[in-house]
Amino acid sequence: MARAKSTKNQSKEFFEALRIMEAEKGIPAEYIAEKISAAIVVALRKDYATENITCTIDCENEIFKVTLRKDIVDVVEDPQVQILRDEAKAQYKAKANDEFVEIEMDTRQFGRIVATTAKHVIRQGIRDVERSQTLSEFQSHNRELLTAVVQRIDPKTGNAAVTIGKNEATLPKLEQVPDEVLTEGDHIKVYVVDVKETERGTRVMLSRTHPGLVKRLFETEVPEIFDGTIEIKGISRQAGSRTKLAVWSANSEIDPVGACIGPKGARVNAIIEELAGEKIDIVKYSEDPAQFISEALSPSKVVSVEILSEDPKAAKVTVPDSQLSLAIGNKGQNVRLAAKLTGWKIDIRPESGFYGEE
Repeated sequence: MARAKSTKNQSKEFFEALRIMEAEKGIPAEYIAEKISAAIVVALRKDYATENITCTIDCENEIFKVTLRKDIVDVVEDPQVQILRDEAKAQYKAKANDEFVEIEMDTRQFGRIVATTAKHVIRQGIRDVERSQTLSEFQSHNRELLTAVVQRIDPKTGNAAVTIGKNEATLPKLEQVPDEVLTEGDHIKVYVVDVKETERGTRVMLSRTHPGLVKRLFETEVPEIFDGTIEIKGISRQAGSRTKLAVWSANSEIDPVGACIGPKGARVNAIIEELAGEKIDIVKYSEDPAQFISEALSPSKVVSVEILSEDPKAAKVTVPDSQLSLAIGNKGQNVRLAAKLTGWKIDIRPESGFYGEE
């Protein structure tokens, strides 16, 4: 086999453009070069009706070369892919036993194909790499807390377009805290519920109503939770209104509730401020169901807890008459959140046995 003497393509602008793209977009020049090379081969093979075309783009040495392989024959039937032996010897120094020669093509002949193909591949390459980078970035923060900047609010749907670093995502109206008004430029905390790759690109599910948001906020504000000294045993939440958090520590010398509240309420108040005033009840977890249920009904006082059934879990709770409304909560909110936190169905009864106007 003989190979035509190759010459370096001196298209400085082409390789410079690849380097600029690598610097600005973070897309490796070799990656784009590989995609362009493959696309050029596809286009030229179609134009020349032959598979015997290869393209080499070497970014390091700035070589841009396209070659056409022609079979060496005694009688030429297809000049596109065949060459006479004498001609191969004379022009390309083919040896007697060579079966083909590789001829370097003049890229100026198909300059428009190269330009169009490169433009298309670069655009697609940017989309693919950015999609991959977005997916990778969000997957590394799945189930985590992130800071987002509100860019715009859709007046029809109420969905908020936000940016997280260089990436853009959507915070749906249903995942926003009720009655919270978001405006352009606001810096807000969001919880990454899930990250999925779809045909339309990376789909990131963000939320400000998910209980995980509260959990991550407490991990941020309370070092003892972050290092595992205090454990969050459960969270129940009605976003924008009230959250109940059950905490526990294996260290008997640590007050888990007090640690979460912080000096003069500093820790919990920082979280309440982030949640636009949402009330937070921090209660002590107990393996004793009756004790845990009693704690969960905070801020109401409890007289007694009677376990009615283990399966299904059901309990009757007696509270002072004066505490009945507090125990039940507005529209049943307090008892509903306590039931969700503990996993027990809770029946509230007044100490006197009479509900009166309640």
